[in-house]
Amino acid sequence: MITIKDMADMLGTSTTTVSNVIHGKTSEVSQKTVERVEKLLEEYDYVPNNSARTLTQNCSKIIGVALKSRKEQYDNILADPFFSELIGAIEAEIRSRGYYMMIYTSNDLTELIRNILTWNVDGLLLLGILHDDFVRIKSRYKKPVVLIDSYAPRDIMNYVNVGLEDERGAFEMTSYLLEKGHRRIAFLADNMEGVDYTRYVGHQKAMAKYGLKADEKDLLIIRSGMMERESSLEELYYLSRNYTAFMCCSDYHAVVLMSYFSDRGVRIPEDLSFTGFDDVLLARIVRPALTTVRQNITQKGCLAVDTLLKMIQEEDQPKWDVKLPVEIVVRDSVKTISSYGSHEHIEMKTE
Repeated sequence: MITIKDMADMLGTSTTTVSNVIHGKTSEVSQKTVERVEKLLEEYDYVPNNSARTLTQNCSKIIGVALKSRKEQYDNILADPFFSELIGAIEAEIRSRGYYMMIYTSNDLTELIRNILTWNVDGLLLLGILHDDFVRIKSRYKKPVVLIDSYAPRDIMNYVNVGLEDERGAFEMTSYLLEKGHRRIAFLADNMEGVDYTRYVGHQKAMAKYGLKADEKDLLIIRSGMMERESSLEELYYLSRNYTAFMCCSDYHAVVLMSYFSDRGVRIPEDLSFTGFDDVLLARIVRPALTTVRQNITQKGCLAVDTLLKMIQEEDQPKWDVKLPVEIVVRDSVKTISSYGSHEHIEMKTE
């Protein structure tokens, strides 16, 4: 294959000039020379040797993304619209910064760690990691790491996390339902760890502010594995007669329930109201459109990448725990039951 030196000799210019054109650094190269180099690159179908380049720079230009799923929750975690949107945003930002992405998903932490340790990457983004998981990973992986949506206790081990005001979002959504007259509210999650638990804490606090108790019997767990989903939905449908509203920990679960219940004659929101969390595409296209807690998923992914690159490049130490803001988006899935005095005005965006 033709080399940069070969092309420089053929064009009567320096190897630096040819290299600059190849890598897009043309500010100090004349347009005529750029055109000559590009013509030669096309003629010889030249492909840059990135491996050799990264070796000389002592970096791989690769960012690793490790996503731990739960076997009982997902057959394919990337089918979840939240994770697919987040991963897409991360990949686009990594690519725009001149890096490449390597991704691995597994519900087995030992397998995840074993593969991480074989990667020649400059840094790592971790998703779906609980605090015990992170302790095991960090004890063996020594390069820069940024967590996304982690709730590991700070006193266990230093870490950098990009998260969300989950508790506040759940507090405001529960308050919104209470202002709409709802008192029999089911809180739906698929686990009681990390993000879902934090959102449940916000729900509890809002109920308490209104002088109500978030009873344990009103905490409903959806079993989302393929083998258990149908029976879980049947159970939730049977229990739904006890409530006027379902507050769901994700838009995905809200839409699944809305579809299942609608097929069985439940009118939404006339018979039963629904809210979600995240504001993924599903929330906007389902009918009735879903009232939900909006987060900027793209911003979260981009900020995580930017934070990791700053750590890799040894710039100023980033803030250890960033919590991005949320907002309530009011659509068509909540019915007003009666008028109760609100304890606190919640700012909402109506669409």
